[in-house]
Amino acid sequence: MPNVKLNNYLHLHFIVFVWGFTAVIGKLITIDALPLVWYRMLMASLIILAYILIRKFQLRVPPKTLLMLILGGIVVSLHWVTFFMAIKVSNVSIALATMSTGAFFTALLEPFWYGRKMVGYEVVFGLIVMLGLYIMFRVETGFLNGILLALVSSLLSATFSLINGKLTQEQRPSVISFYELGSGVLFLSVFLIFSGSYDQKFFQLSINDWLYIFILASVCTAYAFIASVKILKYISPYTVMLTNNLEPVYGIILGVVLLGDSEKMKPLFYVGALLVLLTVVANGILKNRKKLKKTTNGLPSH
Repeated sequence: MPNVKLNNYLHLHFIVFVWGFTAVIGKLITIDALPLVWYRMLMASLIILAYILIRKFQLRVPPKTLLMLILGGIVVSLHWVTFFMAIKVSNVSIALATMSTGAFFTALLEPFWYGRKMVGYEVVFGLIVMLGLYIMFRVETGFLNGILLALVSSLLSATFSLINGKLTQEQRPSVISFYELGSGVLFLSVFLIFSGSYDQKFFQLSINDWLYIFILASVCTAYAFIASVKILKYISPYTVMLTNNLEPVYGIILGVVLLGDSEKMKPLFYVGALLVLLTVVANGILKNRKKLKKTTNGLPSH
């Protein structure tokens, strides 16, 4: 059993590494963010549909759940579009460092989503995150648009995680993913039709772009999503959450190694990014301790 847990923990780090690689692939793909996301979601939804059919899962969902899935699909499509736009107008380091605020946005939105009071330390951590972002803004003023787009993407990511938090209690993750990716494709398709973007150029991709998009859809989306869910059978959600915080670290390192000088920031930028990341990790640790304390207090006395 210890070996099984170790193997799954190493597998988890590989998945987080793959997620970090997503931003680098997005930078390497030459097409704009919107068609990039459209192709990614279309390919990934078809791959996951094939997986569902092979496993013979039930696709039928209640109408109320379907509406939530459609909403989730629209939110995640906008999240990815703004994320890849941030990479295109800035770089991988800027986008990923700013995106590390996602877990903290989730913590701030949870009280409103679940109707509970906000905890004092969450407000303090919010101020520290703002300080970290301020340092990043001040140091890299040339990438202001990239930081703002990544912040919007981060907020959308937090909203998406809250929507899925309720959906995963009712439906299979693969079924949720299929409907969300599918509805995201339809949403973007409607926008592309009305904006007149479906032209010959839209479907003329280079061989490299086709290859990178396929890797993005298959490995970084379909595989990583399904594998991360399976890992939860052996590793606690808390450990998964903390490990996920390494995504910007892996991504920034990969960006510097693979993309060179365009990814190198001023030292103070990394100070601000580290401040944000450490705050997110500290928030997760405190939340877990509070949850354990509540569970312990709820145990019958012996």
